Amino acid sequence: MQNFLSTNCGRVCLTTDTWTSNQNFTYMSLTAYFVDLNWKLHKHILNFCQVTSHSGEVIGATVESCLNSWNLNQVFSVTVNNASSNDVAIRYLKQRLNSWNNSILNGDYIHLRCCAHVLNLIVKERLKEIDNSILKIRNAVKYVKSSTPRGLRFQKCVELEKIQCRALPCMDVETRWNSTFHMLDVALKHRKAYELLALKDNSYIAELGGGKGIGVPSNADWEYVQSIIPFLRLFNDATICISGSLYVTSDMYMKEVFAIGRSIRHICENYDDLSTSSIAKRIKVKYDKYWGNSDSVNMLLLIAVILNPMQKIEYVNYFLDYLFGVEKGAELKLKLVKCLKLLYQQYQDIERGSEVDTQDVQASNSDIDPHGMAFFLQATGRRSNTKSELDRYLQEECEPYSHKFDILN
Repeated sequence: MQNFLSTNCGRVCLTTDTWTSNQNFTYMSLTAYFVDLNWKLHKHILNFCQVTSHSGEVIGATVESCLNSWNLNQVFSVTVNNASSNDVAIRYLKQRLNSWNNSILNGDYIHLRCCAHVLNLIVKERLKEIDNSILKIRNAVKYVKSSTPRGLRFQKCVELEKIQCRALPCMDVETRWNSTFHMLDVALKHRKAYELLALKDNSYIAELGGGKGIGVPSNADWEYVQSIIPFLRLFNDATICISGSLYVTSDMYMKEVFAIGRSIRHICENYDDLSTSSIAKRIKVKYDKYWGNSDSVNMLLLIAVILNPMQKIEYVNYFLDYLFGVEKGAELKLKLVKCLKLLYQQYQDIERGSEVDTQDVQASNSDIDPHGMAFFLQATGRRSNTKSELDRYLQEECEPYSHKFDILN
């Protein structure tokens, strides 16, 4: 594997996470992603080891040690969750990579915050507001799933209400919000069956309302959950898209962020329903905390979108203006173009000189330039081709948009 990495891997994108076992031992994983010389995406776990703590210093030093053992020093980015200790780890790694003279854009954008984790934080904050309604629906689902006779009585209610949904109500895992979304989504489709069950099954009301029970779901509970389902679906779809490890996701990150921001803004501005509009405004506050600050936008993620030939720079520029406003958008666009050009220059082989300079040197040889083209260019101060490959790429027409587009192809 080390030989393969040395011959097929240019730069790696790393992800790392820590976990504490039931025995209170702390472990850390380190995974490398890269595209090989044949344009195939690779994912390799470089290390899974025990560490002394979750502190940023320990995480940073452990990652450095692992990179040294693999002879890997060309790191493009490190993706971590939003824990404050990771900020310390990234600062340490940035210093080390800069000392190796192998960082991209001075390491200013090496820190990538896990999109799925940020989505998780935003959704969990909103779910807290309807925790009582969720608990009632969870108890209702648990009741019909707890025994075969109860399940049969519920199924009879489904048939009487002529509910066509084939999916059956399922329990969620409370620590995974997307499983709670699926539970609520399916339960809502069976709402009439649960309401009919409350009329026909006395033990249903007695068990959910007796003792420490909080009662069966009320109309208000169902309506409130119904109003938040569109938002949960939006975040669920984005999480599924961005969490893939068998396909490139770097160019999807900001597109999903743009899409969520656009949907939230549309609901805030166009929905007359006060409940839905109020939820959208509260979600927007949380969204803006992570993605609304123009100073914290990672330029590499925007560049990844530009390097998708279906979007390029016009798409990114439009959404920068749309989401950040004309003034902040203009600042971001200038910063983006600067970073894009610097990145392009950094990838050029400085020692060989630019492609244009090489062509000029070759053209100066009279054996291959019998008509004096080099003499003409030198005398007039012109160059045969002043457009870089980057300029030509940006000026070409975009590829037709398709959901099945494979960027590595």
